[in-house]
Amino acid sequence: MATFLDFEKPIAELEGKIAELKHLAQGDEVNIAEEVAKLQAKVEKLTKQTYAKLTPWQKTLVARHLDRPHFGDYVAGLVTDYVPLAGDRAFADDKAIMGGIGRFRGRPVAVIGHEKGNDTSGRVRHSFGMAKPEGYRKAIRLMELADRFKLPVITLVDTPGAHPGIEAESRGQAEAIARGIETCLKIGVPLVSAIIGEGGSGGAIALAAGNHVIMLEHSVYSVISPEGCASILWRSGDQKEVAAEALKLTAEDLKQLGIIDEIVAEPLGGAHRAKQETIERLGDSLAAALGRFDNMDGDTVRRERREKFLAMGRGGLAA
Repeated sequence: MATFLDFEKPIAELEGKIAELKHLAQGDEVNIAEEVAKLQAKVEKLTKQTYAKLTPWQKTLVARHLDRPHFGDYVAGLVTDYVPLAGDRAFADDKAIMGGIGRFRGRPVAVIGHEKGNDTSGRVRHSFGMAKPEGYRKAIRLMELADRFKLPVITLVDTPGAHPGIEAESRGQAEAIARGIETCLKIGVPLVSAIIGEGGSGGAIALAAGNHVIMLEHSVYSVISPEGCASILWRSGDQKEVAAEALKLTAEDLKQLGIIDEIVAEPLGGAHRAKQETIERLGDSLAAALGRFDNMDGDTVRRERREKFLAMGRGGLAA
Protein backbone atom coordinates (compact mmCIF):
# COMPACT_ATOMS: atom_id res chain seq x y z
CA MET A 1 0.00 0.00 0.00
CA ALA A 2 1.38 3.39 -1.02
CA THR A 3 2.32 5.88 1.69
CA PHE A 4 1.43 9.47 0.87
CA LEU A 5 2.99 12.61 2.29
CA ASP A 6 0.86 15.46 3.63
CA PHE A 7 1.18 17.57 0.49
CA GLU A 8 0.08 14.57 -1.60
CA LYS A 9 -3.40 14.36 -0.05
CA PRO A 10 -5.23 15.40 -3.27
CA ILE A 11 -3.30 12.69 -5.13
CA ALA A 12 -4.13 10.16 -2.42
CA GLU A 13 -7.84 10.97 -2.70
CA LEU A 14 -7.83 10.29 -6.45
CA GLU A 15 -5.84 7.09 -5.97
CA GLY A 16 -8.41 6.06 -3.36
CA LYS A 17 -11.25 6.61 -5.81
CA ILE A 18 -9.50 4.45 -8.39
CA ALA A 19 -9.00 1.66 -5.85
CA GLU A 20 -12.65 1.92 -4.79
CA LEU A 21 -13.89 1.70 -8.36
CA LYS A 22 -11.76 -1.36 -9.03
CA HIS A 23 -13.03 -3.00 -5.86
CA LEU A 24 -16.70 -2.33 -6.69
CA ALA A 25 -16.27 -3.68 -10.20
CA GLN A 26 -14.88 -7.04 -9.08
CA GLY A 27 -17.25 -9.79 -10.11
CA ASP A 28 -19.53 -7.38 -12.03
CA GLU A 29 -19.79 -6.97 -15.74
CA VAL A 30 -19.68 -3.18 -15.46
CA ASN A 31 -16.91 -1.71 -17.60
CA ILE A 32 -15.11 0.90 -15.54
CA ALA A 33 -11.99 1.09 -17.71
CA GLU A 34 -12.91 4.46 -19.19
CA GLU A 35 -13.62 6.04 -15.81
CA VAL A 36 -10.44 4.59 -14.30
CA ALA A 37 -8.41 5.88 -17.26
CA LYS A 38 -9.81 9.38 -16.71
CA LEU A 39 -8.94 9.30 -13.03
CA GLN A 40 -5.46 7.97 -13.73
CA ALA A 41 -4.88 10.79 -16.19
CA LYS A 42 -5.93 13.24 -13.48
CA VAL A 43 -3.54 11.59 -11.02
CA GLU A 44 -0.63 11.89 -13.45
CA LYS A 45 -1.43 15.53 -14.22
CA LEU A 46 -1.80 16.44 -10.55
CA THR A 47 1.40 14.59 -9.63
CA LYS A 48 3.32 16.46 -12.34
CA GLN A 49 1.96 19.78 -11.12
CA THR A 50 2.72 18.98 -7.48
CA TYR A 51 6.27 17.74 -8.02
CA ALA A 52 7.12 20.57 -10.39
CA LYS A 53 6.82 23.11 -7.56
CA LEU A 54 8.05 21.30 -4.46
CA THR A 55 9.44 23.54 -1.74
CA PRO A 56 12.80 22.67 -0.13
CA TRP A 57 10.93 21.35 2.92
CA GLN A 58 8.69 19.16 0.76
CA LYS A 59 11.79 17.82 -1.00
CA THR A 60 13.20 16.99 2.41
CA LEU A 61 10.09 14.96 3.17
CA VAL A 62 10.42 13.11 -0.16
CA ALA A 63 14.11 12.43 0.54
CA ARG A 64 13.09 10.85 3.85
CA HIS A 65 10.25 8.76 2.41
CA LEU A 66 10.35 5.33 4.02
CA ASP A 67 9.79 3.56 0.70
CA ARG A 68 12.73 5.11 -1.17
CA PRO A 69 15.28 2.53 -2.35
CA HIS A 70 18.10 2.08 0.16
CA PHE A 71 21.69 0.87 -0.03
CA GLY A 72 20.69 -2.79 -0.07
CA ASP A 73 18.27 -2.19 -2.95
CA TYR A 74 20.95 -0.53 -5.07
CA VAL A 75 23.48 -3.27 -4.34
CA ALA A 76 20.93 -5.96 -5.23
CA GLY A 77 20.00 -4.16 -8.44
CA LEU A 78 23.43 -3.04 -9.66
CA VAL A 79 26.18 -5.19 -8.13
CA THR A 80 26.81 -8.84 -8.91
CA ASP A 81 29.11 -11.25 -7.02
CA TYR A 82 28.75 -8.97 -4.01
CA VAL A 83 30.76 -9.98 -0.95
CA PRO A 84 29.93 -7.94 2.19
CA LEU A 85 32.82 -6.99 4.45
CA ALA A 86 32.16 -6.23 8.11
CA GLY A 87 33.83 -4.55 11.06
CA ASP A 88 36.43 -1.86 11.64
CA ARG A 89 38.98 -4.38 13.03
CA ALA A 90 39.19 -2.28 16.18
CA PHE A 91 35.86 -2.19 18.03
CA ALA A 92 32.72 -3.49 16.30
CA ASP A 93 30.65 -3.79 13.15
CA ASP A 94 28.36 -0.78 12.76
CA LYS A 95 25.41 -1.74 10.57
CA ALA A 96 24.52 1.88 9.80
CA ILE A 97 27.30 1.73 7.20
CA MET A 98 27.50 -1.32 4.96
CA GLY A 99 30.10 -2.20 2.36
CA GLY A 100 31.80 -4.84 0.32
CA ILE A 101 33.27 -5.71 -3.07
CA GLY A 102 31.59 -6.93 -6.22
CA ARG A 103 31.12 -6.27 -9.92
CA PHE A 104 29.27 -3.21 -11.14
CA ARG A 105 28.30 -3.85 -14.77
CA GLY A 106 31.31 -6.12 -15.10
CA ARG A 107 33.73 -3.75 -13.39
CA PRO A 108 35.27 -4.82 -10.02
CA VAL A 109 34.44 -2.16 -7.42
CA ALA A 110 34.16 -1.47 -3.74
CA VAL A 111 30.74 -0.17 -2.73
CA ILE A 112 30.07 1.52 0.62
CA GLY A 113 27.00 3.29 1.93
CA HIS A 114 24.54 4.14 4.66
CA GLU A 115 21.68 1.74 5.26
CA LYS A 116 18.53 2.96 7.03
CA GLY A 117 16.55 -0.29 6.96
CA ASN A 118 13.27 -1.16 5.27
CA ASP A 119 11.05 -1.86 8.27
CA THR A 120 10.90 -1.01 11.97
CA SER A 121 13.24 -3.75 13.14
CA GLY A 122 15.61 -3.04 10.28
CA ARG A 123 15.69 0.67 11.06
CA VAL A 124 16.55 -0.04 14.67
CA ARG A 125 19.23 -2.55 13.66
CA HIS A 126 20.79 -0.06 11.23
CA SER A 127 20.35 2.86 13.65
CA PHE A 128 18.34 4.74 11.01
CA GLY A 129 21.53 5.22 9.00
CA MET A 130 23.27 7.19 11.77
CA ALA A 131 26.76 5.76 12.06
CA LYS A 132 29.03 5.58 15.08
CA PRO A 133 32.83 5.92 14.87
CA GLU A 134 33.25 2.24 14.09
CA GLY A 135 31.04 2.71 11.04
CA TYR A 136 33.29 5.42 9.60
CA ARG A 137 36.37 3.41 10.49
CA LYS A 138 34.90 0.46 8.61
CA ALA A 139 34.40 2.73 5.60
CA ILE A 140 38.01 3.91 5.92
CA ARG A 141 39.22 0.30 6.03
CA LEU A 142 37.27 -0.58 2.90
CA MET A 143 38.45 2.50 1.00
CA GLU A 144 42.05 1.71 1.88
CA LEU A 145 41.50 -1.90 0.79
CA ALA A 146 40.08 -0.67 -2.52
CA ASP A 147 43.07 1.63 -2.98
CA ARG A 148 45.48 -1.26 -2.35
CA PHE A 149 43.83 -3.42 -5.00
CA LYS A 150 43.10 -0.56 -7.43
CA LEU A 151 39.32 -0.88 -7.21
CA PRO A 152 37.13 2.16 -7.94
CA VAL A 153 34.92 3.14 -5.01
CA ILE A 154 31.18 3.87 -5.15
CA THR A 155 29.57 5.41 -2.08
CA LEU A 156 25.83 5.74 -1.53
CA VAL A 157 24.92 8.39 1.04
CA ASP A 158 21.64 8.37 2.97
CA THR A 159 21.88 9.57 6.55
CA PRO A 160 20.29 12.20 8.79
CA GLY A 161 23.77 12.64 10.28
CA ALA A 162 26.25 10.88 12.49
CA HIS A 163 25.00 9.12 15.62
CA PRO A 164 24.47 11.76 18.33
CA GLY A 165 24.91 9.51 21.37
CA ILE A 166 27.39 9.94 24.22
CA GLU A 167 28.99 6.57 23.44
CA ALA A 168 29.77 7.70 19.89
CA GLU A 169 31.40 10.89 21.13
CA SER A 170 33.40 8.98 23.74
CA ARG A 171 34.83 6.74 21.00
CA GLY A 172 35.97 9.66 18.85
CA GLN A 173 33.11 10.51 16.50
CA ALA A 174 34.62 13.75 15.20
CA GLU A 175 38.03 12.17 14.64
CA ALA A 176 36.52 9.23 12.77
CA ILE A 177 34.55 11.54 10.45
CA ALA A 178 37.64 13.67 9.83
CA ARG A 179 39.67 10.57 9.01
CA GLY A 180 36.93 9.46 6.67
CA ILE A 181 37.09 12.73 4.74
CA GLU A 182 40.89 12.53 4.72
CA THR A 183 40.76 9.00 3.30
CA CYS A 184 38.29 10.02 0.61
CA LEU A 185 40.73 12.73 -0.49
CA LYS A 186 43.93 10.69 -0.36
CA ILE A 187 43.08 7.40 -2.09
CA GLY A 188 44.43 7.03 -5.61
CA VAL A 189 41.40 5.34 -7.15
CA PRO A 190 38.25 7.00 -8.54
CA LEU A 191 35.60 7.75 -5.92
CA VAL A 192 32.08 8.40 -7.18
CA SER A 193 29.49 9.36 -4.58
CA ALA A 194 25.70 9.50 -4.85
CA ILE A 195 23.29 11.19 -2.44
CA ILE A 196 20.30 8.84 -2.65
CA GLY A 197 18.17 10.32 0.14
CA GLU A 198 19.43 12.49 2.97
CA GLY A 199 22.96 13.83 2.99
CA GLY A 200 23.22 15.05 6.56
CA SER A 201 26.21 16.93 7.96
CA GLY A 202 29.65 15.38 8.45
CA GLY A 203 28.01 11.99 8.57
CA ALA A 204 27.44 12.39 4.83
CA ILE A 205 30.62 14.10 3.68
CA ALA A 206 32.75 11.43 5.37
CA LEU A 207 31.67 9.22 2.45
CA ALA A 208 30.94 11.88 -0.16
CA ALA A 209 34.22 13.71 -0.78
CA GLY A 210 34.40 12.15 -4.22
CA ASN A 211 35.74 12.93 -7.69
CA HIS A 212 32.17 13.04 -8.95
CA VAL A 213 29.19 13.69 -6.69
CA ILE A 214 25.69 12.80 -7.90
CA MET A 215 22.36 13.68 -6.30
CA LEU A 216 19.00 12.15 -7.01
CA GLU A 217 16.53 14.86 -7.97
CA HIS A 218 14.57 14.83 -4.72
CA SER A 219 17.43 14.12 -2.33
CA VAL A 220 18.86 16.75 0.03
CA TYR A 221 22.40 17.55 1.18
CA SER A 222 23.12 19.96 4.02
CA VAL A 223 25.33 20.81 6.97
CA ILE A 224 22.34 20.41 9.32
CA SER A 225 18.72 19.31 9.15
CA PRO A 226 16.04 22.01 8.78
CA GLU A 227 14.69 21.10 12.22
CA GLY A 228 18.15 21.36 13.78
CA CYS A 229 18.80 24.70 12.11
CA ALA A 230 15.43 26.08 13.24
CA SER A 231 15.96 24.93 16.83
CA ILE A 232 19.31 26.76 16.97
CA LEU A 233 18.27 29.99 15.24
CA TRP A 234 14.68 30.34 16.45
CA ARG A 235 14.68 28.02 19.47
CA SER A 236 11.76 26.23 17.84
CA GLY A 237 11.25 23.62 15.15
CA ASP A 238 8.24 25.53 13.85
CA GLN A 239 10.49 27.47 11.47
CA LYS A 240 11.81 24.35 9.75
CA GLU A 241 10.33 25.32 6.38
CA VAL A 242 12.06 28.71 6.51
CA ALA A 243 15.29 26.98 7.50
CA ALA A 244 15.01 24.50 4.62
CA GLU A 245 14.71 27.40 2.19
CA ALA A 246 17.73 29.19 3.65
CA LEU A 247 19.97 26.10 3.78
CA LYS A 248 20.02 25.67 -0.03
CA LEU A 249 19.85 21.91 0.41
CA THR A 250 18.16 20.86 -2.83
CA ALA A 251 19.97 19.26 -5.75
CA GLU A 252 19.23 22.27 -7.97
CA ASP A 253 20.72 24.72 -5.44
CA LEU A 254 23.82 22.62 -4.87
CA LYS A 255 24.45 22.07 -8.58
CA GLN A 256 24.26 25.83 -9.13
CA LEU A 257 26.69 26.40 -6.26
CA GLY A 258 29.14 23.85 -7.65
CA ILE A 259 28.97 21.57 -4.62
CA ILE A 260 27.73 18.59 -6.64
CA ASP A 261 28.40 17.59 -10.23
CA GLU A 262 25.24 15.92 -11.51
CA ILE A 263 21.53 15.53 -10.86
CA VAL A 264 19.73 12.30 -11.76
CA ALA A 265 16.04 12.77 -12.52
CA GLU A 266 13.66 10.64 -10.50
CA PRO A 267 10.53 8.97 -11.90
CA LEU A 268 7.32 10.98 -11.63
CA GLY A 269 6.30 11.17 -7.98
CA GLY A 270 9.73 10.31 -6.59
CA ALA A 271 12.08 7.33 -6.35
CA HIS A 272 9.72 5.48 -4.01
CA ARG A 273 7.10 5.16 -6.78
CA ALA A 274 9.42 3.36 -9.22
CA LYS A 275 12.35 1.84 -7.37
CA GLN A 276 13.78 -0.27 -10.18
CA GLU A 277 13.66 2.59 -12.66
CA THR A 278 15.46 4.84 -10.16
CA ILE A 279 18.12 2.20 -9.55
CA GLU A 280 18.75 1.81 -13.29
CA ARG A 281 18.94 5.56 -13.83
CA LEU A 282 21.49 5.97 -11.07
CA GLY A 283 23.41 2.97 -12.38
CA ASP A 284 23.73 4.63 -15.79
CA SER A 285 25.11 7.81 -14.19
CA LEU A 286 27.54 5.89 -11.99
CA ALA A 287 28.82 3.94 -14.99
CA ALA A 288 29.34 7.11 -17.04
CA ALA A 289 31.13 8.82 -14.15
CA LEU A 290 33.48 5.90 -13.54
CA GLY A 291 34.21 5.63 -17.26
CA ARG A 292 35.71 9.12 -17.24
CA PHE A 293 38.61 7.87 -15.10
CA ASP A 294 39.47 4.75 -17.11
CA ASN A 295 42.68 6.19 -18.58
CA MET A 296 43.62 8.42 -15.64
CA ASP A 297 46.51 7.51 -13.33
CA GLY A 298 46.16 7.52 -9.56
CA ASP A 299 48.06 10.75 -8.96
CA THR A 300 45.85 12.61 -11.41
CA VAL A 301 42.69 11.14 -9.90
CA ARG A 302 43.80 12.22 -6.43
CA ARG A 303 44.91 15.69 -7.54
CA GLU A 304 41.67 16.40 -9.41
CA ARG A 305 39.59 15.42 -6.39
CA ARG A 306 41.61 17.56 -3.98
CA GLU A 307 41.59 20.59 -6.27
CA LYS A 308 37.85 20.31 -6.69
CA PHE A 309 37.22 20.60 -2.95
CA LEU A 310 39.90 23.23 -2.37
CA ALA A 311 38.20 25.41 -4.99
CA MET A 312 34.96 25.49 -3.02
CA GLY A 313 34.66 28.81 -1.18
CA ARG A 314 37.74 30.26 -2.91
CA GLY A 315 36.07 31.72 -5.95
CA GLY A 316 36.07 28.41 -7.76
CA LEU A 317 32.35 27.80 -7.43
CA ALA A 318 29.87 28.26 -10.23
CA ALA A 319 28.19 31.65 -10.28
